[in-house]
Amino acid sequence: MFQPELETMSREALERLQLSRLRTQLARVYVNVPLYRRKFDEAGLRPEQIESLDDIRRVPFTVKDDLRSAYPFGMFAVPPRDVVRVHSSSGTTGQITVVGYTRGDVERWSDLMARTLVCAGATADDIVQVTYGYGLFTGGLGAHYGSERLGAMTIPVSGGNTSRQVQIMKDFGVTVLACTPSYALLIAETAAQMGIDVPSLPLRIGVFGAEPWSEAMREQVEKAMGIRAIDIYGLSEVMGPGVASECSERHGLHVFEDHFLIEIIDPVTMEPVPDGEQGEVVFTTLTKEALPVIRYRTRDISRIVTGECACGRTFRRMERVTGRTDDMLIIRGVNVYPSQIEQVLMGIEGIAPHYQVVLTKRGSMDAVEVHVEVGPEMEFDEIRELESLQKKVAAAIAGALAVSVAVKLVEPKSIQRSEGKAKRVLDLRGEGAGPR
Repeated sequence: MFQPELETMSREALERLQLSRLRTQLARVYVNVPLYRRKFDEAGLRPEQIESLDDIRRVPFTVKDDLRSAYPFGMFAVPPRDVVRVHSSSGTTGQITVVGYTRGDVERWSDLMARTLVCAGATADDIVQVTYGYGLFTGGLGAHYGSERLGAMTIPVSGGNTSRQVQIMKDFGVTVLACTPSYALLIAETAAQMGIDVPSLPLRIGVFGAEPWSEAMREQVEKAMGIRAIDIYGLSEVMGPGVASECSERHGLHVFEDHFLIEIIDPVTMEPVPDGEQGEVVFTTLTKEALPVIRYRTRDISRIVTGECACGRTFRRMERVTGRTDDMLIIRGVNVYPSQIEQVLMGIEGIAPHYQVVLTKRGSMDAVEVHVEVGPEMEFDEIRELESLQKKVAAAIAGALAVSVAVKLVEPKSIQRSEGKAKRVLDLRGEGAGPR
């Protein structure tokens, strides 16, 4: 553990710390952030009325549109002179959201990312290749500062130029790779084309996040690269990477609860769900100074994993994110997430781990078609084999998800590869169309 005295606190001590930090944070935002003061006043609530952690339910939610409407610095709780860094979301689905960090925020973020790397099994003796994007995206610099805080040799490659990534990995003896899981597959694919056997390299750990991915994709990446793949979680609005991480047990992601208060709510009723039940993840930052967020609705779908973890950490765990409420597809009344389709596809021999869900209109009805690459060993002009494989894929999806979808097999390497977050859904239904 990187900070064992904090990571193994008793539940009682942890909750006392959380409540103290929560009350301090609520008082700060009420005084310094007009939006929060207005929300509190409209709810008829004063920060000092919060006397227990359960009282958080009385506090209004924050949503992404709140941050967009405050663009660029309207949600900051400190004056500009105290902000030492600014990041932002990608803005692929609308106005970007801006997040700021004080010097203390950067220090805490570095500690939390060092915790994350240690959870994955990294040490100061490792060589860490960071291929998350640098710049306004939080991934690259978040992982970079954590690696340096740990004392590991840090290689700030950023994204892109995949063949160069592979060459650096080989030449520098990289032992830890930090990137999105979909980019890890592209790195493995590129290495094979270059004649480089990744499993024979010193690489041993993958620290993967920034997009939902299935257990089947984990198995695919581990097989292709000969590594142990660890899931990490974070989001720009809350801090960036370093909010939660799997440990060596890989049975849920430990939420770093001394800094973040997690809730799981029913996205329809807005009420909390019992531990173990799936719902929308909501976070409150307890120590963030520049841009605190209170009851922030992430749109991510997960659940609390109950019971103690064999690793000894006492922080509660959240299940790997299975999707987002705004990525959910409703197909003939059935709720389907792209990651569920991915889980099915990864178990079918003869297809590659690359797919895209294409949404179109047929008259007034929405239509869904899953495009799947065939594997390189498949002869694309073998009509009978393709027809058989197509039926097999469609039947597997229908059997697993209780809904039938059209399946189109496409040639190898015809689905665009991503060097960042994979675009799993292509919406061609008209207004607002595009990848998401």
